[in-house]
Amino acid sequence: MSSAELKWTHEASSARGVVVVLHGGKSQSRMPASWWNLPVLRMVPFARAVAAEDRELSVAMLKYAVRGWNGSEASPVVDAENALEQVSARYPGVPVGLLGHSMGGRVAFRLASDPCVSALVALAPWVERTDVAHGHPGLRALVMHGTRDRITSPRNARAMAEAMGALGADVTWRPVDGEAHSMLRQAGLWHRESARFLAEHMPATLR
Repeated sequence: MSSAELKWTHEASSARGVVVVLHGGKSQSRMPASWWNLPVLRMVPFARAVAAEDRELSVAMLKYAVRGWNGSEASPVVDAENALEQVSARYPGVPVGLLGHSMGGRVAFRLASDPCVSALVALAPWVERTDVAHGHPGLRALVMHGTRDRITSPRNARAMAEAMGALGADVTWRPVDGEAHSMLRQAGLWHRESARFLAEHMPATLR
């Protein structure tokens, strides 16, 4: 039986924050996730970019137990909730940032109401019209979406950003002209802007 795994890619000697990186996946799949799956590998440069931008941020990548969301099971959400518990045990009282692509963005949105989550970056997030917004005052969020994305909906993502804002979160909507779901045409821009946002908006302590 496959299990979720949290891999620390950078640990700061005196961390002022922790960033958890959340990969994409499939709508339906109970196949075990692997560190060698493309959606997981796609997030490695993002983890590196965050660590390079701010050495005082510890960074961990989460690999889900299975590859799919799987309807009402929302399989990766449970894995991410458990990861937050691990982070809080390892770094008590330290604020957390979430960085997710596609299905990982959907996972991040589900965790946005957790008081330990201070900053969130969702890249080309998968959002359904029936998804409920989560958030809290003080949360800073960046939602980036390619204008040529045909896999996930920029319109739904923007609606989610606006709904989170109505809950008191400070949300920045950032369309990326000409970019598709894979984020390959302007890879450096995606890496750079997400890393800078997290470095700038992670508070020194939790409120």
